[in-house]
Order: sequence, then C-alpha cells, then structure tokens
Amino acid sequence: MKFESFVANPLMQAPLAGYTDAGFRYLCCKYGCGLVVTEMVSAMSLKQKNRVAFDLLKGRMPKNSVSKVAVQLFGHDPEVFAEVVRYDEIQKFDVIDINMGCPVHKVVKNGDGSALMLDLPLASKVISQTVKHSKKPVTVKFRKGFTENNVNAPEFAKMCFESGASAVTVHGRTREQMYTGQADMETVRSVVEAAGNPVYANGDIKSKEDADRVKQYTGAFGIAIGRGAVGKPYIYADILGVPFEKNLYDDICTHYDVLLEFLPEKVVACEMKKHLAVYLKGLRGVKNVMNEIFTRNSADDQLRLVKDFLKNV
Repeated sequence: MKFESFVANPLMQAPLAGYTDAGFRYLCCKYGCGLVVTEMVSAMSLKQKNRVAFDLLKGRMPKNSVSKVAVQLFGHDPEVFAEVVRYDEIQKFDVIDINMGCPVHKVVKNGDGSALMLDLPLASKVISQTVKHSKKPVTVKFRKGFTENNVNAPEFAKMCFESGASAVTVHGRTREQMYTGQADMETVRSVVEAAGNPVYANGDIKSKEDADRVKQYTGAFGIAIGRGAVGKPYIYADILGVPFEKNLYDDICTHYDVLLEFLPEKVVACEMKKHLAVYLKGLRGVKNVMNEIFTRNSADDQLRLVKDFLKNV
C-alpha cells in the first residue's frame, strides 16, 4: 500500500522533545491529525533497557481515532536499529520514523541526528537495516543540510527512498541555523522535484493559511507541524476544515489524565508546567497564575488554579 493511502490525511504532528508526550499526542489524534509521532527515543537506550526511554513509548489513542502513530528513533548504529525495531514495544507502532535532523549539540557530537546528513552511506545502512527488520513503514526526518555550504536535502531524500523509506519529512533549516531564521520552503520544493513524494514539509507552519501556502508552493504530499501545534492541537481540525469545539480546560484536563496513566504524579505536575505556559499564553493575568502554578507539585492543585483562572478570563 502506498504511504499516501496508509495515512488518513496528509497532516503530521512533528516530534518535539519535551512536548509531544502521550497527552499531547492524544489531543492531536482527537483533532484528526493523520500521523502523530513520539518524542525522539534513543535506539541505544532501548537496547540498554533504559526505563526512561521505554517510558517515552507509552501512550494511548482516543476511541475511534483514525490517526496512525509513529515512534521516532535516533542513533547511528545500523545493527542497534536492526535489533530494537523488533522489540514488542516498537512493533505496536504503525510507523517507525528515524531522526536524522536533530541539531542539538549533544546529539550531533555522538554522530546522531543531523550528523548523519554528513555521512550518506551510514545513513543509508541505518534506514535499510530498519526496513529489513521491520514490517512497518519507515520514514525519515532530516533538514535542509548541515550548513548553508552543504545543502544536500534533495540528494539525501533520494538516498532515503532508495534505501527503502516510505516517506520523508524535510525541515527547511540547516543544522547550523538550529531554530533561528526562516524555514526555506524552496529547498523543500526542490526535494519534491528531485525525489518525488511522499514528502512532508516542516518549518514555521502555524496556521491553516501557512499550511495551504506551503503545500501549494512546495508540491509536498503533507504538512508536518511542530511548535505551531504546541498549545493548540486543534490546529489539525482547522487545517482539515473539520468542525470542532474548542474547550481549553477540557483539553488541559485530558492532557493531565493521559499522562497520569503512565507517569507518577510528581513527574506529570513538573512536565505540565511548560505545557500550561503555552496553553495559557497571551491570556490576561497569566503571569500571576503561572507564578503560582510553578510553586505547586500536585496535579490537582495545578488544575484547580487553572480552572479558577479560566473562569475569570
């Protein structure tokens, strides 16, 4: 089956470390996103049976959800990928996504993430071994290039497809840029022209207007939204033109409830502080309530403060 038919629609929730947790993914599914993705998980940590790595794999879907769920793995050892993709915990996912775009120094210095854009033969082995040892569709996320002097996204995309990848996601920034500047959709367009679809365009997409413009300009099959969906997972329903009711407090409660199924309350209370800062951003008086929330380590206490705050907004 072609990947375009495998997913319900061409929208992807792009993974973001610390944000695209089980609760956030659940909400993205609720609002109809075609493909949701875990936070990136170290393949080596899974091989070493690291509990925290396995915790990142936990989650659940809304009833009757049409979304597919991908696990995103990072690393650079083809044999480690060949082993871990056979784990039962990985096999429960619909898609295996390989991160070859993370720009963070501690990831790149180990030869992982966007460092693989500098070594196409090794990147190809990682992809081909993953494809060989898993019956799941394999996708790859990468960047425009490592530096402005080494923009190789079209060539890299061709390699991905030739190595067996079912789809790719291209972030229109170099590793050198990190998350600064503007995403270059001309490069994404060149990837589509050089390698064909399915390609997901990623970078600076924060609204339906952005999504429509990028898709039309690049010719990409899909749109991958990262930071633009944090705090507003309903963006997927908006882009799809599907009617929805937005209830901020209910979504926040759902986010808590899903995380509490899998993690200790103290961990959830700590993790939700950064989410609440985004959910409530821009509301009058938010600074005072967030100062109070940051002093609380109980989920119930935090939710009580949120409820009282929203009553008066």
